Amino acid sequence: MELQPGREAVVRVAVATLWTSPEAVRPIDRPALAARADIAAWISGMDTDQQVGDCVLSQLLLGERVLVTELRPDGWAHVVALEQPAAKLDPRGYPGWLPADQLAPATDVTDTDPLVVDATVTALHAAPGGDVMVPGLVLGTRLTPAGPAVDGWRPVHAPGHADPLWVPAGHAVPVPTTPPSAGEVLAVARRLLDVVYVWGGVTAHGIDCSGLVHLAWRRLGVVLPRDADDQARATTPVPLGAERPGDLYFFARPGRKIHHIGVVTAEPRPDDDRRMLHACYRQRRVLEEQLPAERTATLVGVHRV
Repeated sequence: MELQPGREAVVRVAVATLWTSPEAVRPIDRPALAARADIAAWISGMDTDQQVGDCVLSQLLLGERVLVTELRPDGWAHVVALEQPAAKLDPRGYPGWLPADQLAPATDVTDTDPLVVDATVTALHAAPGGDVMVPGLVLGTRLTPAGPAVDGWRPVHAPGHADPLWVPAGHAVPVPTTPPSAGEVLAVARRLLDVVYVWGGVTAHGIDCSGLVHLAWRRLGVVLPRDADDQARATTPVPLGAERPGDLYFFARPGRKIHHIGVVTAEPRPDDDRRMLHACYRQRRVLEEQLPAERTATLVGVHRV
């Protein structure tokens, strides 16, 4: 099978980056474009200004479904990321460009009893303990089991690979079937503390504010939109002062759309002391802190998933 416009495909690399256009890609982005994308090398090779370039829209994880809408002769594909809702951009999902060789045609493998990667970073191997076939698999990646565990390894189906590949059994766990508790959400988010801020990032290699929220809930089986303003529309407002850990703070400047989001980590105290965990553009990393005055001045709401 080949990729075709109008048909679904799936991501075949550990992490595929979604770009605004093929022409927006910079020389520094080469490691992210390869058929064996190396996201860790890409991020570590950029300076802090390059890490917030506006050429990146989002990132897609291994096995993530897309609708192919255009194929260019130069090897680029325009897609809609079906598992990243973005109502304001496209009712079907998040649109953008990626290298076509990072995709594989969608197959009819039944996703029964799906697994999710619980390791911060892992890899898929050709055999238990064997050669690495897909490096850089990240937290929150969905996997389809291909049989029972053997000697501490799980066989899984991987797009673009005819034979099952193997992941350490402890690195992949069943996808939760019940709504997560606040404690579970915060535990996932806190595992990403000190991850560098990367515009459009959705991984433990680099992440942005809405990517952190999207990924924390994705790990726990809940699909939230990709961008902060869409996340606000998809969640339920609660009165300011009634927030609980695991709720979401939203921030906007007067007359502007929501531009920032964080996860509430403590109930507010009478002296207006609020705490959140967030991917901070200013400090260029994920951190947990008391809201500084300039954040409190742009706090426009608290919502619950």
